[in-house]
Amino acid sequence: MSDRQKILISAVTAPVQRFIQQEKSGGIVLGINVVLSLILANSPWSKDFFHLFEHKLGLYFDGRVLLEYTVHHWINDGLMAIFFFVVGLELKREIIGGELSSPRKAMLPIAAALGGMLVPALIYFSLNPTGEVRNGWGIPMATDIAFALGVLFLVGRSVPVGLKVFLTALAIVDDLGAVLVIALFYTSDISIINLLLGVGFIGLMYAANKLGVRNIFFYAIIGIAGVWTAFLLSGIHATIAAVLAAFTIPANVELKEGDYIAKNENGLKQFKELDPDSSTPALTGQQLHVLERIKTDTNAAIPPLQRLEHAMHPLVTFVILPIFALANSGVDLSLDFVKVFDTNIVYGVVLGLLIGKAVGVVGFTYVLTKFKLAPFPTGMNLRNLIGLGFLAGIGFTMSLFITSLAFYSDEHLIQAKIGILAGSLASGVIGYIVLKKSAR
Repeated sequence: MSDRQKILISAVTAPVQRFIQQEKSGGIVLGINVVLSLILANSPWSKDFFHLFEHKLGLYFDGRVLLEYTVHHWINDGLMAIFFFVVGLELKREIIGGELSSPRKAMLPIAAALGGMLVPALIYFSLNPTGEVRNGWGIPMATDIAFALGVLFLVGRSVPVGLKVFLTALAIVDDLGAVLVIALFYTSDISIINLLLGVGFIGLMYAANKLGVRNIFFYAIIGIAGVWTAFLLSGIHATIAAVLAAFTIPANVELKEGDYIAKNENGLKQFKELDPDSSTPALTGQQLHVLERIKTDTNAAIPPLQRLEHAMHPLVTFVILPIFALANSGVDLSLDFVKVFDTNIVYGVVLGLLIGKAVGVVGFTYVLTKFKLAPFPTGMNLRNLIGLGFLAGIGFTMSLFITSLAFYSDEHLIQAKIGILAGSLASGVIGYIVLKKSAR
């Protein structure tokens, strides 16, 4: 490859790589897909757009249907299981060595997350206490970390690092709360046999972890073919299986840091000595053998948990969540807006996200710091905490996901989606304004 070709390829790929590596990029891509979904839902192709997700796909063998669901169902139960798997990996990493690794560090984000879940749920339930509409109490409990961090980065570099770390830890605890809510309150009839089978596969993955098995493909095969399938057929939402499976992934290293450095230095020395001239691009067989050994040592020095999280994060951020947004956020705005307010679903979701999240996050955090049970993170004060509380009200992805579990009526689904879009947008704008003023 000539230097000119390398320059041309770099000119195309470098901006894309820089964009992917920025944490705000996920929120931007997600936002584009939300807008695209709304445009398609209100275009001349709206019927084709909605019908696209009603097509059925499945696994068939010898004329028998093994698994058959709509495209929409595969997205929500299949692709989103991968999202929840990454959430589980992040949660385990934070518990082992992150912001949730000690009671003192974990207390504040846990309290903030609890407040941000309880107060919105109470506001929604007070407005929708009876009938099918009360099933939506879990919708305003969630925080969308991609959108929230995206808005936080738009504020600029003046935002303290501690604020970002606190928001991330809060959102991870929030996700765990959402997973528990789904498992306990949004589960259909349970097949005990399939549930026990799924638990057995989880036990197998846990045992393999303890026995020192570190092969990622082993965990992928057992996790997908065993745990995910069994939970899907059990009636308990398959995303719960993904989180449980994530907790069985090994988080320890096979080769410690000091040993890795010594082996790597020795390997690089051997590599150079085998071909001191290095004028030809081709490698010798001995050099390839040395590089393979370095690669093996490198994999041994990285915990499988972090290797998986690092590899899957771009897939989730730039493929799975945008597809989910495209499939779930489309609302036909040519509807009768009088019927939209036939129930209090819109009011409950909007007030829960906009007011409930801010009051819950700020209130619970302030009480803990006021009584000196936990200190404010470095750089955080009451003003930017209020801005953060509003950002936590951006509940887009998880809120839409819980909506799909809470309601079956198209009317209620549309009402909830309008509430999510309105509440999340208002929370994001107010949070941005408050944080921008605080930064100044």
